[in-house]
Amino acid sequence: MKIVMLGAPGAGKGTQAKMIAAKYQVPHISSGDIFRANIKNGTELGKKAKEYMDQGLLVPDDLTVDLVIDRLSWEDCKNGYILDGFPRTIPQAKTLDAALEKIGERLDFALDVDVPDENIVTRMSGRRACVGCGATYHIVYNPSKKGDICEVCGDQLILRDDDKPETVQKRLSVYHEQTQPLIDYYADQGILKSVDGTRDMNDVFAAIAAILEA
Repeated sequence: MKIVMLGAPGAGKGTQAKMIAAKYQVPHISSGDIFRANIKNGTELGKKAKEYMDQGLLVPDDLTVDLVIDRLSWEDCKNGYILDGFPRTIPQAKTLDAALEKIGERLDFALDVDVPDENIVTRMSGRRACVGCGATYHIVYNPSKKGDICEVCGDQLILRDDDKPETVQKRLSVYHEQTQPLIDYYADQGILKSVDGTRDMNDVFAAIAAILEA
């Protein structure tokens, strides 16, 4: 069960990836986590990635793929994995496919959690985060019982810059330009499956489970 998660920022693909990982006992792997782990452990690949990141540059595709492929060689990936946040572009997807082919593997599913932009803007601009402990709420779906105060630690809840409507729109523009073409790319390979991400989180997961177990 080798899966790539697709979907716009705020579509809920990270939440679904964690639920898939828990149910099917396969690791949920994000490129950010891989970078952080390699840098923390001082690996050769980590040192190379850090050079770019320290300059505020994007880590080149071939180095990112090397880091991902290295992670996929771990024992916990023998029954599959879920890639979240990578690949983000067609060149990354092609480099990943070529690297997997070298080790006799290929992806089984590209799962697209499909949510219209207007839903995402509403969803994300309603988020509130605690400045103290980092707990998150939503003014519609999961409000704090204490208004704009965190239930956990009693600190203030704020709308993060990342979640402001204008920032969300910018992130969505980047997604449509760079990442959405992956939907056609994986559709051409016959591995794309889409689910309606506007539904309840558990209904979305039930739809994904039905696809994986078909």
